[in-house]
Amino acid sequence: MPRAGALAVTAVLGLLGVTLSAAPAAAASKKVVSITFDDGPSLYTPQVLKVLAQYGVHATFFEVGQNVAAHPSLTSLVYRRGNSVQNHSWSHPDLRHLSAAQFQYQVSATDRQIQAHTGHRPCCLRPPYGAVDATVRDRAAALGKKIALWTVDPRDWSRPGTAAIRDRVLGHVRPGSVVLLHDGGGDRSQTVAALGGILKALKARGYTFATWAR
Repeated sequence: MPRAGALAVTAVLGLLGVTLSAAPAAAASKKVVSITFDDGPSLYTPQVLKVLAQYGVHATFFEVGQNVAAHPSLTSLVYRRGNSVQNHSWSHPDLRHLSAAQFQYQVSATDRQIQAHTGHRPCCLRPPYGAVDATVRDRAAALGKKIALWTVDPRDWSRPGTAAIRDRVLGHVRPGSVVLLHDGGGDRSQTVAALGGILKALKARGYTFATWAR
């Protein structure tokens, strides 16, 4: 359940692999958005993938290592469908409160699971709850990880209703936004139901979609 998170637009575009050949002000005008999903894989992941495929959109999935271990075929499916799979820790703790050894386990064990089922080692870490401090950043960097947060949080995990999720996303998206949604961690039927409307509206507004590097 997220607390907070924000990235400057130009930093977001850079993490997404969007080339910033213009000045920052111009880069901020690029109509690029990233759709991200946390806490999976779960039984809702195939439903999310179906909607993404319907609209020809790829997303970034920040997966929990123990869920990858429980549903390895879903992680493989996410990756085969052209999406990015990144690290969201092993068991979803607040990384600020861990020892160095515990931190390394949370990240490295998840890396191993994801790499085993995608052939790729994640380059990004999304700390659970968006809980970041200088120690988390330093430890992540030492493990070769970029911190990946978000800029738009509709709090879909609280199940506020399909319309609320859709309207909160569409009301706050700007060029360079990173949208936080969930495909795991509980009942995500409202998120699945809202996703098509979100993608349809963003496409109608002229947005394109980017993922973190695969």
